[in-house]
Amino acid sequence: MRFIPVTVSFLKNPHFVEVCTSCNIHFIGPSPRAMHLLEDKAVSRALAKKAGVPTPPGSEGVVGKEQEALTIAKRIGYPVMIKAVAGGGGRGMRVAHNDISLAKGYHTARSEAEKAFGNSGVYIEKYIENPHHIEIQILGDQKGHIIHLGERDCSIQRRNQKVIEESPSPLLEHKFRKLRDKNRQGRRQNRRGCALYQCRHGGIRCGQPWQFLFPRSQQTDSSGTPVTEEVTGIDLVRYQILLAMGESLATLPERHRNQRPCH
Repeated sequence: MRFIPVTVSFLKNPHFVEVCTSCNIHFIGPSPRAMHLLEDKAVSRALAKKAGVPTPPGSEGVVGKEQEALTIAKRIGYPVMIKAVAGGGGRGMRVAHNDISLAKGYHTARSEAEKAFGNSGVYIEKYIENPHHIEIQILGDQKGHIIHLGERDCSIQRRNQKVIEESPSPLLEHKFRKLRDKNRQGRRQNRRGCALYQCRHGGIRCGQPWQFLFPRSQQTDSSGTPVTEEVTGIDLVRYQILLAMGESLATLPERHRNQRPCH
């Protein structure tokens, strides 16, 4: 089998995958359907809610007008986060604590998102103060089997960029490590290959019990992939290739299959 590397921009382009398929070229990565579902964070959020995964209070889709943003913010309560539906890397994101900062942040986030991603669409979520940023790595084969490979704690950040990733997270209790909600959403997205689910662990307001809330999922490997590989002993890049060739997750070493199955 011959492998052809491509740039990151192609890795997240569903049209590119469709062209590869039409030319009988096997793309190692998510299906075009999964990409369409994940490329827009507002759509991904709606899918998570449909699957029964808790999400922060917020808008139902893209917020197209400033007045609509103000109405949503007053409904869910300040502070809120204005977030670009496309891209990542902390761009197109603004926190608003009142009507004045919301109006300014709304237009700034849209302008920044348009310049960075060619898409000015934004949505609004309740801003989670002092959260823990948890990521869950999953693998899925073409036979519908999905497993998770534990979590990474990425809470230490600077300007919304991860600085340190730790696995396993020192925060999580055993009951949270079942991660069934993440498995359910992976099936909803027709997931195959390697994926990453991110969540925020924190209280909406002081005094409330802490809970997991889903903000987004990611369709490619991330900077934290080597951390999971080191902890589990699984070469994720190798398994992405094997799964793309039709291999089953049953080929994983027995100790890995027993440690972290998804039910």
